[in-house]
Amino acid sequence: MGKYDTLVELLLEVVKEGGDIKEKDNSIPVGISNRHIHLSQSDADVLFGTGYKLTKTKDLSQPGQYACQETLTICGPKGAIEKVRILGPVRRESQIEILLADCFKLGVTAPVRLSGDLEGSPGITLVGPKGSIFLTKGLIIAQRHIHMSLADAKHFCVKDGEEVTIQTTGLRGGTYTNVVVRANDNSSLECHLDTEEANAMCLKSTSKIKIVK
Repeated sequence: MGKYDTLVELLLEVVKEGGDIKEKDNSIPVGISNRHIHLSQSDADVLFGTGYKLTKTKDLSQPGQYACQETLTICGPKGAIEKVRILGPVRRESQIEILLADCFKLGVTAPVRLSGDLEGSPGITLVGPKGSIFLTKGLIIAQRHIHMSLADAKHFCVKDGEEVTIQTTGLRGGTYTNVVVRANDNSSLECHLDTEEANAMCLKSTSKIKIVK
């Protein structure tokens, strides 16, 4: 093989690799969240017994996060929802993330918030095998968001806290606005939508979206 042929072959490999990288880097996997609970250790002690340790069943996409075997019943003024999954590890404050439709069943009005933004949110009653507790705050509907590393944020030309628009294709494809970027060095690239948002566009756990700003 001559020098010219070798150069052409190398260029073709570079072009091919570049195309694969672009496809991978610009497509963001979707994570679909159902209603769930994050507990503080003090609240876990009331609901399950002093010193109780949550039982991990499987790891989630975000580093250090996992689904637990344990579930709770959440009770509102008008109704209750049983077997709501707990996600670990324990947090400083308990937080309950529900769907918009759950508000009607429970008889509550939960705000759309980012995780951890609990001030002014309504309370809810949690019932466990060893006791129950009324939380004075912590009930929210999760705002759609994208987890990413700082390197990812640089690639997508976005920054932590920025709101972007995302797009998906398919028979019920479309766009979602007000998607918050959550960028830090402890995150794995994934766009988090709740089941209602995903169902509206026929998205699955294998689906991908793109930032269109």
